[in-house]
Amino acid sequence: MSDTKLLSLGGVIVATALPYYEDATAPAGLAVDYGKYAEHCRWLVDNGCRGVGPNGSLGEYSSLTDEERRRVARTAVEAVGEDGVVVVGVHGPGSHQARHWAELAAEDGAHGVLCLPPTMYRANRGEVIAHYEAVASVGLPVMVYNNPIDTKVDLTPDLLAEIAQIDGIVAVKEFSGDVRRVLEIKEKAPGLEVVAGADDVTLEALLMGATGWFAGFPNVFPAESALLYELATTGRLEEARALYEPLVAAFRWDSRTEFVQAIKLGMEQVGRYGGPCRPPRGPLTGEHRAGVTADMARAIEALAQRQAA
Repeated sequence: MSDTKLLSLGGVIVATALPYYEDATAPAGLAVDYGKYAEHCRWLVDNGCRGVGPNGSLGEYSSLTDEERRRVARTAVEAVGEDGVVVVGVHGPGSHQARHWAELAAEDGAHGVLCLPPTMYRANRGEVIAHYEAVASVGLPVMVYNNPIDTKVDLTPDLLAEIAQIDGIVAVKEFSGDVRRVLEIKEKAPGLEVVAGADDVTLEALLMGATGWFAGFPNVFPAESALLYELATTGRLEEARALYEPLVAAFRWDSRTEFVQAIKLGMEQVGRYGGPCRPPRGPLTGEHRAGVTADMARAIEALAQRQAA
């Protein structure tokens, strides 16, 4: 599997939101709109993003049936075609489930997979390593996902140094929010790509040497996000900060409990289809809706002024 390390999983890869339409026969009365989803994946790549990431937390993977989950991944692969990469979320409670989803992703033409530690169990060090060994054995490049807030398992730089020894592990999506970790990971696991995972510390992570952004709000602002990545990674700091600053208030919603609903509302505010979420996610409270709307309005106004200048 040494060839897997040849594929970088850097750049702007969008953790895609998933559209539904009302259907009383579907789970929770909401059916996946695969046509809208395909169009959305295509739109993201056409607007400068390197690829898409179906079946992540933002894609509500845990609310999907097995059949829906596989079809979502296939839809993304078909929509993107040869014009981008597809990194499929293969999160599961145990290594046998995660490996199963990785095997299906490989069959369906994915370029790589994104994988949390065991999702419903606070795994110990050995169990985490065994989990990733199982997923990497499938042969696709693996981006491990550090989200200690949701999983209660922290992939510390020391642990990542050990995980990085597994053939096929190529990157880490770092969602701890601690930008100090970027350099420490690069020191302790120099062959591992560090990918910004939280939108509201993206610029900071990129300036510290992260080579990718696995992102939420590019569902709303794909072209601007691709430009931000380019500015940050080519040393144009003043321009990057000018673009980033008015967007950060909106980006902060990516790290909050209501991030899926917030990003879908943001999509609606720029004329895209966002729509509802399946349980356990409910509608935004009035206070949260007002907050997202105001933060998005600031971002939209700033981008309009930028375009007019």
